[in-house]
Amino acid sequence: MKYSLLLLFTLFVFGSKAQSSDLSQSGWHIQASDIDPNHYYGITCANGMVGLVSSPEPMKVKDVVLNGVYDNYQRGRVSNILKTFNHVNMELDVDGRRISRKDIANYVQTLDMKRATLTTTFDIGGKISVKHEMMALRHLPFTAMVMVEITAKQAVSITPISVIEAPDHLSDVRNFYSEIDRPHVTIPLLTSMANSPSGKIKLAVSNSFIFEEAHGQEPDIIHEDWDYNRHLAKFYKSLKAGETYRFSLVASAVSSEHYEDPLNEAERLTIFAKLEGSKRLLQYHEAAWAKLWESDIIIGGNVADQRDVHSMIYHLYSFAREGTAYSLSPMGLSGLGYNGHVFWDTEIWMYPPLLALQPAIARSLLEYRYQRLDAAKQNAFAHGYKGAMYPWESADDGSEDTPVWALTGPFQHHISGDIAWACWKYYQVTGDKDWLRDRGYPMMKEVADFWASRVERNGPGQYDIKNVIGANEWEENIDNNAYTNGMAITALRQATKAAQALGYTPDPDWEHVAQNIPILTFPDGTTRENATYNGVTIKQADANLLSYPMDIITDKNRIRQDLAYYEPRMSAEGPAMAHSALATIYARLGETEKAYEMFKRSYKPNEVPPFGVLAETAGGTNPYFATGAGGTLQTLIYGLAGVDFTDKGLTLLNSRLPKAWKSLEVTGVGQEEKRVKVE
Repeated sequence: MKYSLLLLFTLFVFGSKAQSSDLSQSGWHIQASDIDPNHYYGITCANGMVGLVSSPEPMKVKDVVLNGVYDNYQRGRVSNILKTFNHVNMELDVDGRRISRKDIANYVQTLDMKRATLTTTFDIGGKISVKHEMMALRHLPFTAMVMVEITAKQAVSITPISVIEAPDHLSDVRNFYSEIDRPHVTIPLLTSMANSPSGKIKLAVSNSFIFEEAHGQEPDIIHEDWDYNRHLAKFYKSLKAGETYRFSLVASAVSSEHYEDPLNEAERLTIFAKLEGSKRLLQYHEAAWAKLWESDIIIGGNVADQRDVHSMIYHLYSFAREGTAYSLSPMGLSGLGYNGHVFWDTEIWMYPPLLALQPAIARSLLEYRYQRLDAAKQNAFAHGYKGAMYPWESADDGSEDTPVWALTGPFQHHISGDIAWACWKYYQVTGDKDWLRDRGYPMMKEVADFWASRVERNGPGQYDIKNVIGANEWEENIDNNAYTNGMAITALRQATKAAQALGYTPDPDWEHVAQNIPILTFPDGTTRENATYNGVTIKQADANLLSYPMDIITDKNRIRQDLAYYEPRMSAEGPAMAHSALATIYARLGETEKAYEMFKRSYKPNEVPPFGVLAETAGGTNPYFATGAGGTLQTLIYGLAGVDFTDKGLTLLNSRLPKAWKSLEVTGVGQEEKRVKVE
């Protein structure tokens, strides 16, 4: 990975200036100064592999979450994404006394989204000021860094302490400390290893201090082993009045899901980071994020909206990365919400904005599905169908991981069509025929075969799909659900297109079945959500999705009719995606102000303190709901900006700005990284 020195210098200067400027007019910073620990929902620093969830306590994080690592614990009889060791926590003694939250003043936490760095500043009486910067290094997927700057207001003695703590669910915890001695450097390694709750996975973490050369001789490190779940490394330092002392901590976390030998690899990665040095690590981290931010959504004339949109993009970028076979859960790497499982939330809500802005990341999400194709085929076989039936909740091996009490597992079949739809969208955006042949088409073919076997062939126009749960999950075990049937038709026809694109002969039964799957209507022509739907309140958009993201319903009068019918029937307690979907559809109809109203409604009521991270529902408390962010970003890209990907590639729909904005620009769109601007 190579970046110009000019770019690195610019990033360093930008970061320095940003900390000292008025951030209220910055679209890149989220600042929390009035922090109530009892109503605190942390912001996440993540790099697609490791998630660090912030804490209201000074120099600490709440959780460390590892992507792709699951075990059965705390959540019943299904797997849960693993919290690993808390390996970046620090403590601080000042003049021999351990500081706590009650000792600090002027406590401010600021997320710089451009640099993906959380900065915490505070004072300890008239003795010291502390600046603590935390980041999950973007260019090193398993490694995080903390940079600490302590300024003495008077002569003072400080004892910085690095702590590794094991959560209670880990077993057979082993703690190690070692020093590797070289002529010009000593490498202290604070390391821990443990087993996951079931014992099937080994986890390991390691960290080390980095001291700035300007400070002269490195201090002696003291190791203390307190108990099985906690040990620490610390050093002493005396500061004169006015003196500033800087040091850093690098910390790596891996598991046997990533490496056969996680203990040694955690230490090797930490040694590598330490000998790179904090300046080089920071430069490459910032440069990697600068590259990501070349694909951005820029709103002119409304800083508050810009900040909110940057937060949504920041979280999606943070929760996934290219070059992996990991997907996105509804809560990303922000905690244990929804067990860290993968739902339709990925392909229909979070994937589309990533596909437009970061096709390489989108490919990783599809690779996750491809590597679990055999499990989906086994699932279809078990239910008496052909082809591939993807699970509603997927985790490690791709088998069904939905709790038994939730009927969505056996019956929410539309997800297979959602995945096939995502495959064809990737081909529309990238034109990558090699990928289509090797990855996309094998999935699309098996999904088409599934739907051909799933329908009940009851006569022309009556190839029914019975006993399902649709996008509106409050209607269970219904027949001919609008969304399910629409996605089945879409998947069958796109499989035919994919075969033709590759020069294969498509199965003629696919188109035959697609032509005979019904989309039900009421007598006045309004789309009927299912065969027995009678107008009750619904959880979220279902029938409306046949116009977007599907193109099953294209007549504008019919689209408006469906909007008028279903919008007042959507529950205020439903998830954020309901209003973002309607916002996108209104924008594509040219009803810009209505789209903007729905855009704000899709996320503003869901913000929780102190960073405004998004809960799933208005008044909810389970952040960060990346699914909702994905839906809202679609309103901007595919709605208000008019971006559309078809079989002919990128096309632009007619678009108009809402009155609240002066301009809207989407940069780095698609494979060719085009720029789309609306003024």
